[in-house]
Amino acid sequence: MIMPMPFNADEIFEMAQQIERNGGKFYRTAAKKISALKETFLGLANMEDEHLKTFTDMRSKLTEAEKEPLVFDPDGQAQMYLRIMASDHVFDVKANPAKLLTGKKAKDILRIAIGLEKDSIVFYSALKESVSRKAGKDKVEAIIAEEMSHIVILGDKLASLK
Repeated sequence: MIMPMPFNADEIFEMAQQIERNGGKFYRTAAKKISALKETFLGLANMEDEHLKTFTDMRSKLTEAEKEPLVFDPDGQAQMYLRIMASDHVFDVKANPAKLLTGKKAKDILRIAIGLEKDSIVFYSALKESVSRKAGKDKVEAIIAEEMSHIVILGDKLASLK
């Protein structure tokens, strides 16, 4: 069993920033590989850049008190989940996601992108539970909704290729 290792809000936002950097890099690389989807991928990359700005802004405004764990989680479930997500068990936030594109066709890239978006939604859903309203919980909720819209965009493009 993985032991809970609490993250503070600063550490969680740092992970979220890296996820967004990876997303932007992934979509920019995909835009170079698949010209027919260039506009879509560049648009998604720009959205990931906006998410990065949001998380950077939220992180910069944290007080010392807000950097402490904010949620009553006696069993450490949320923290264990975030630890697993941040490890290489699910995705490695330090990895270069563009490497996933090597030798892939448009359909494969769209499927990979949908999977990455799902992973980010799951991570941000756990993140949301570790952030107070004052620290920007509503902004995290908005990013989750936008990540869901990315899946719709990607799913529509995938359906159009079949």
